[in-house]
Amino acid sequence: MPAQDAGPETGPEAGPEAREFRISELAQEAGVPVRTLRYYQERKLLPPPRREGRIGLYSEEHLARLRVIGNLLERGHTLEGIRELLSAWEQGHDVAAVLGLEKAVTTPWSTEVPVTMSLSELAALFPGEVDPERVEQAISLGHISIDGDQVTHWSRRQLDATVTLVRAGVPLSEVLETSRRLQRSVDDLADMFVEMIMKHVVGPINTTTLGDHELADLTATLAQLRPGAEVAVDAGFARAMDRRVRQEIDRVFGRLAATTPTDDPDPT
Repeated sequence: MPAQDAGPETGPEAGPEAREFRISELAQEAGVPVRTLRYYQERKLLPPPRREGRIGLYSEEHLARLRVIGNLLERGHTLEGIRELLSAWEQGHDVAAVLGLEKAVTTPWSTEVPVTMSLSELAALFPGEVDPERVEQAISLGHISIDGDQVTHWSRRQLDATVTLVRAGVPLSEVLETSRRLQRSVDDLADMFVEMIMKHVVGPINTTTLGDHELADLTATLAQLRPGAEVAVDAGFARAMDRRVRQEIDRVFGRLAATTPTDDPDPT
């Protein structure tokens, strides 16, 4: 008996290129609520489905796009930024090349490990120094966040350094004020470096004719520049510290020499 024509393969048994989903099926595959899919469509992040009467059918391309959106959201992108990246994809760029550039630019520079403790444990590290004013100061600087009685410091290394300074006799308020001034300085350093790269590396590129090969070259270049920036700052700070510490040591030794009694007998 001849086999009957089953029509286009749109069910789960079809090849990946032929699979299509109703909106509830797409939501299940992507792991997002249906209302989120509708919101993405309203924001032009997700193209409309193919229509069969009143039924909307979504393709594997819709699913791939949803996974890219989820990935970028997890990495801290806004929906507007994601829409721009997806626009580059639609204009013919390989999405892997686009995401490679995005990763080279946005991969966190900081490798600090946060540490969480109770508010009482934090206070015990700085006896008599943790009060509402100091807590608000630390929050405003981004050093800590508070959830109920739990305090999370963004960097275990920085917390340890602060403890060491306070135990050596530096008031916590002075450490926090120095941190505020330091943040302004490093913000200026970051601005200078980014402006230099944008002006001399990214700026001359004609983005309207940028192909995937050029995109990959730009990605490699930006990745190579990252350690150079870190070395420039680390080496410059180390050199400045050597100079300033030597100046202060010379002053201390000068005072010691001026106040140390001599061993010569009194000539009188």
